[in-house]
Amino acid sequence: MQDLTHISLSISVVSYNSADEQLRSLLSSLLASLQLLKSSIDLSAVTITLVDNSDHHRIDLDIFSAFQAELDLLGADLSLTQGQGNVGYGSAHNLAIKKSEADFHLLLNSDVVIKDNCLSAGITYLVNNPEVAVASPYTENECGQKQYLCKRYPSVFTFFIRGFLPATFRKLFSKRLARFEMHELSEQSPKDSVPIVSGCFMLCRTDKLKAVGGFDENYFLYFEDFDLSLRLGRVGKLAYLPEMKIQHGGGHSTNKGLAHIMMFVRSGRRFFTTHGWQFLRQR
Repeated sequence: MQDLTHISLSISVVSYNSADEQLRSLLSSLLASLQLLKSSIDLSAVTITLVDNSDHHRIDLDIFSAFQAELDLLGADLSLTQGQGNVGYGSAHNLAIKKSEADFHLLLNSDVVIKDNCLSAGITYLVNNPEVAVASPYTENECGQKQYLCKRYPSVFTFFIRGFLPATFRKLFSKRLARFEMHELSEQSPKDSVPIVSGCFMLCRTDKLKAVGGFDENYFLYFEDFDLSLRLGRVGKLAYLPEMKIQHGGGHSTNKGLAHIMMFVRSGRRFFTTHGWQFLRQR
């Protein structure tokens, strides 16, 4: 069991044309959660790296000026990485992962808002469970509906059902989809044998992230978190921690137009070619 003194945390957020208000909401929630974390753990260092992949809406750190006093009080460093262009989601996170020397690293989407006790629950759990490499949270969308971030190994047919069948026909495969999304997971206790977790929020041991080389940069968008999950699963356990709660506004990749559908298909082909094709049967 790791000592609860001198714990360090690095955080990377990847933004692509994100609205200023969305980024401020995320930072506000992060700081509130960090304050609660610092009240229970000797938090020696916090670094927050905002990686800007934007083509048009370039970020300026001045939009966070109202938070400077809170950052100073926490001893947290907020930095901006930009100018690299849109290098993809995983590659952008890797820019921060490579620089991190912290005990734990949090990977975040820009459309996430975390609850006050989120980091305290997550870090405490990882400290007390050294065999766990990654913790994934309980998640709801903006309407309060649960999102299922934990997954079993997928089949091509399952993705076809989720992405292309009308809702009426998807109901015919509700048991298959529920199994894929691990609906059976308890909301009262952690589960430490999850195969795949979502990249919108991954609280990781930094040494495990570096041991597998971070994200595979051959994925530009989609499936990079599936691939990373499986590789992290070879060096530690992936856990679902319902006490750790967030709100997430993303998803719906197949509703974003033809270009996103084609990216999804290309990344899916790479994933299955790398890790094994499953056309009908789910593991």
